[in-house]
Amino acid sequence: MSEHIHKRHNKNLLLYHLVCPIKYRRSILSDEVEKSLVEICINIEKRFDVFFIEIGADENHVHFLIQSVPMMSVKSIAQTVKSITAKELFRLHPEVKRQLWGGQFWSSGYYVNTVGQYANEEIIQKYISSQGDEKNKYKKFHRNQLSFLFD
Repeated sequence: MSEHIHKRHNKNLLLYHLVCPIKYRRSILSDEVEKSLVEICINIEKRFDVFFIEIGADENHVHFLIQSVPMMSVKSIAQTVKSITAKELFRLHPEVKRQLWGGQFWSSGYYVNTVGQYANEEIIQKYISSQGDEKNKYKKFHRNQLSFLFD
């Protein structure tokens, strides 16, 4: 299980499932390339607040389970991971660069999803709606009820 990250003014546990397809959906992930990818990710951890909980390589795409901090947007995490890994894999494995003409390792897009360690959306909704007691009324709003505020 992932641990909370403690910073000066916050404590957080943010997990992301990031899937990056290889350019042209080429199947180029040999055992050596996969090993290099993991080593590169370990080095990324040393320089950024990005921690790789799990890395899973398929023939033509890679799954990352990443933990990070709120100061880093999901977009910047994906950009950091994709740019550094691509540059280093091309440097370490010139044969890969020959298979991927055009100088790009990853496709331009990616898939990302948040991962909840303790609960899913339904559980959090129930938790929020059950807050408060009879003495202190807790105001509850659902997204559908908020539209009147913006009319």
